[in-house]
Amino acid sequence: MCGYSFDNLKNIKREQLGEWVPMELYRAIRLIGMYEGLPMKGKGTTFTVGKKIGEKFPINTVEEALALFEDMKIGVPTLLSKSDETMRIQVDDCFCKGVESKQKEKVCDLEGAILAGAMEKVLDKKVHAKETKCHVSGDVHCEYEVTFMDK
Repeated sequence: MCGYSFDNLKNIKREQLGEWVPMELYRAIRLIGMYEGLPMKGKGTTFTVGKKIGEKFPINTVEEALALFEDMKIGVPTLLSKSDETMRIQVDDCFCKGVESKQKEKVCDLEGAILAGAMEKVLDKKVHAKETKCHVSGDVHCEYEVTFMDK
């Protein structure tokens, strides 16, 4: 099995187009390809993929996880609360900000799974993240309830 790390993924040599792709392409992959194209709106796939990405983050603390989340332009996270069992994380400027609002739709499960994978790595606990607010459903920001479980 081929293993990738963030160190070797940073080695970008696209001389004409550079290191960034348009948000429109990312949204198309997520909302058309995965959300509309896969069973269960892609939730099984995004859960697996997101967790694996978060586990590979080169981090050691919750603060480093949140900083990398922002550095990678996934969104601007704010830790709202943390206890022994849960944490609440608000994410502003998420990929879905500006997408047409649809009642009760929550589409940022990949981002939540990335957070969960990163927190599992840092806290050495099994973690579940549930999106409780989303721009697409008309909320001001996206928000996640992160629950810690025994390993």
